[in-house]
Amino acid sequence: MRIAIIDTSTTRAAIISDGLREAGLDDIVVIDGTLGMVAALEKAAPDVVLINLENPSRDMLEEFFAVSRALARPIAMFVDQSDAESTAAAVDAGVSAYIVDGLAKQRIKPVIDLAIRRFQAFARLQAELHEARSALADRTTVDRAKAILMKRRGIDEPTAYGLLRAQAMRSNRRIAEIADAIITSDALMGDL
Repeated sequence: MRIAIIDTSTTRAAIISDGLREAGLDDIVVIDGTLGMVAALEKAAPDVVLINLENPSRDMLEEFFAVSRALARPIAMFVDQSDAESTAAAVDAGVSAYIVDGLAKQRIKPVIDLAIRRFQAFARLQAELHEARSALADRTTVDRAKAILMKRRGIDEPTAYGLLRAQAMRSNRRIAEIADAIITSDALMGDL
């Protein structure tokens, strides 16, 4: 597992590196948090990102949050001070673990494990949400196509669905694709 450490302090970065090495993790990339951070992260291609900020300004936090939104990786952020607004912004930005005043060598590995698990759980929830939205959109499309068939052919709903299903099987396509084609055709043909 490759871990990127973003820190403006080489001393703090060394503490984190030591903690990771003691935990058996030695594929580590240290990135200076002030220069070309996005390019350096793209080049490093880390599996996990650890960000350590001593006393971050609002502008610095916003920059780090923008980076974390763009990355599809678990991110753990260590800060020395925080307030409710910064904590909420970190969570909204997708930071998996936001640790205030808790940088200690022995805590780094458990924090990484937590960040990875929270990231995976969040990714699963996003995938499930996407799947549910897609299924709902498909259902709406099928219902519209059934209504068109029922009106045009003067048939009931089960028969309309049977026609959709049969055409999907004959053409080896999803029912929602057939339904979408019917809706498109109806829009183009109008009331002929």
